[in-house]
Amino acid sequence: MSDFAQVSRREAGPEETAAANRSWWDAEAVEYYAEHGQFLGDAELVWGPEGWRESELGLLGDVRARRVLEVGAGAGQGARWVAARGGQVVGSDLSAGMVRQGLDLNRRVSRPECVVPFAQCDATALPFGEGSFDVVFTAYGAVPFVADSALLMQEVARVLRPGGRFVFSTTHPFRWAFPDDPGQNGLTVTQSYFDRTPYVEADPDGEATYVEHHRTIGDRVRELVSAGLVLVDLVEPEWPERNEQSWGGWSPLRGRLFPGTAIFVCVRA
Repeated sequence: MSDFAQVSRREAGPEETAAANRSWWDAEAVEYYAEHGQFLGDAELVWGPEGWRESELGLLGDVRARRVLEVGAGAGQGARWVAARGGQVVGSDLSAGMVRQGLDLNRRVSRPECVVPFAQCDATALPFGEGSFDVVFTAYGAVPFVADSALLMQEVARVLRPGGRFVFSTTHPFRWAFPDDPGQNGLTVTQSYFDRTPYVEADPDGEATYVEHHRTIGDRVRELVSAGLVLVDLVEPEWPERNEQSWGGWSPLRGRLFPGTAIFVCVRA
C-alpha cells in the first residue's frame, strides 16, 4: 500500500474495480515476484500463505492430459506445476504486467515442459468456448478482485465440461471481521462479518487504485449453486508448524487460532 493511499470502505462497481486492480497489479508485478517468488516457487501450486501445496492436498486430481485453465494466474507458477505433470494448461490474468512477468519466467525456467501460454483477460469474460476445460483453478486470484464474483462463477461453469472440476482459494471470509494485522491487534473483531462493503485504496484525488470485495461463506455457496456448480469440499487449512513466515495479515500467531484461507472444491453438474 502506498504511503499516500486513502483507505476506506465504500462501493466500487465492476468497471472501477477492474481498472484499479489492473493498474495495481501492472505496477506491482515485478516487486511482487521479487518479494514472494521464493515462497511461491517458479513451478509450484501453493494454495495460500499457510504454505500448503497441491502436491500435499491433491485437490485438483490427476491433471495428466487434462485441459486446465488457471485464472488470476499471476506469473503462472500454478500453471507450470500442472504443465510439469502433463496437463494441457493455459494461464490467464487481468494484468498485462503479471502476464509479462509470467512470460519472462517462461524464458528462465529450466524445464521446457514448464513453459505455459498466457491469455490476458478479465475472469468475468473468459475468451474460451463452452466446455473447453476439464479443470479450472485459482489460488488467491481473481475471486476477491472482481465486483461481480457470481458472474465469475458463471463464466467458470460455462468453460468447464460437465463433471469438470473448479478449485479456488481465497481469504477466509471470517478474516474480514478482523484488522489486517499479523500481531495481537489482529486478534480482535472490529467490524461486522456481514458488512460486504468493498475495501478500497485510492489516490489523493479519490481515484481507486486497489479494490477487494468480501463475500460470506453463505454468499459463496449460493454463487456456486446458482452457476450450476456442486460444492464437494471446503478446506480450511490449518497453519503448519513448519511455517514461521508472516505474509501481510497472515501470520503464525493468527493462523494457529483461526482460519486465514478457504479452499472451495467444486464440480460442474
